Amino acid sequence: MIYRPYGKTGKEVSVIGFGGMRFGDDDDYAAEVVRYASEKGINYFDTAPFYCDDRSESIFGKAFKKMPNPYYISTKSMIRKEKTADEVRARIEKSLGRLGVDKINFFHMWCLMDLDQYRRVMAPGGPYEGAMKAKAEGLVDHVVFSTHCTGKDIRTIIEDDVFEGVLLGYNVINHPFRQEGVQAALEHQLGVVTMNPLSGGLIPRYQDHFSFIREYDEESTVQAALRFNAAQPGITVVLAGMGSKEEVDENTAAVARPLTVSEAKRREISGKLTEKLDALCTNCQYCREKKCPSKIKMNLYMEAYNLSLLINSDETLRQLDWYHDRGELKAEDGLPGDCIACGICETLCTQKLPIIQRLEAVQAMLDQRS
Repeated sequence: MIYRPYGKTGKEVSVIGFGGMRFGDDDDYAAEVVRYASEKGINYFDTAPFYCDDRSESIFGKAFKKMPNPYYISTKSMIRKEKTADEVRARIEKSLGRLGVDKINFFHMWCLMDLDQYRRVMAPGGPYEGAMKAKAEGLVDHVVFSTHCTGKDIRTIIEDDVFEGVLLGYNVINHPFRQEGVQAALEHQLGVVTMNPLSGGLIPRYQDHFSFIREYDEESTVQAALRFNAAQPGITVVLAGMGSKEEVDENTAAVARPLTVSEAKRREISGKLTEKLDALCTNCQYCREKKCPSKIKMNLYMEAYNLSLLINSDETLRQLDWYHDRGELKAEDGLPGDCIACGICETLCTQKLPIIQRLEAVQAMLDQRS
């Protein structure tokens, strides 16, 4: 494993980090996977309240009872849930209890979407104040932030010099559109952790389609994607969700090859990237945080719509059939055409995607087939 300094914190963290959003149903096995990742050299573990049906922090707590090596833990507080300093303090206490630790190493102001939200976080008596009080008491080492803001807004936040690190979305197929935030963090010596390096699982599911990112015959497309992120100046940790020991093996093997990308490969990748690749849904499922009045599982339709951007509408329809076969879409669920355009899902979307418009497009595909 390769380790890098996390900004100016004095901590050395593994370039591959463990994301705790992809655990399966077996908590005991999930804890085994966490410990196995520690054995493989990973020392940066990221979780949050509400991940995996609110089980993720507790799974890490189970794993931490018998961890083979020292580790750092990252968790979060979301402004939509905790809006005051006292509420953030209560969240920290709850996370400490679940994790079974005395201190959170990296505590995120979670999911900043725009500068208005950032200002609410920073207001007197707000979430940031609560996190800083917890830091003063020794319950938190470093206050950092997680964001889906534009690069320009990320730069504005970083230049206020109130955080020690940032967690942001960045991967091989959208990096030209996400570079400014990374650059701003590099200039100010902040730690940078990248989420969605595999585009929300899209790259693993369509490895042949994205095989152009590979630079070595013996590496998988997944490994190439992780290695690309790790090779970018300014990036400290590449955060990948892992639900099995096999995934740990594949992800950690990504750093066995040089963390460089040749100029020829950069040109090849750049030549295949278009703005539509920055508009792929990562299936974060925040759009379903509030109940859809039409009972539409919009994240599944958005994920299927990705395939019309990447390949064609036939692939979108095949994906929807697969959801039905697996029972993920059921007869009682709302159809895309049932959307009443209330806009709830769009206000929750971390990527600010035109969900209503895409639902209309998917319904048109279904209508054309019938």
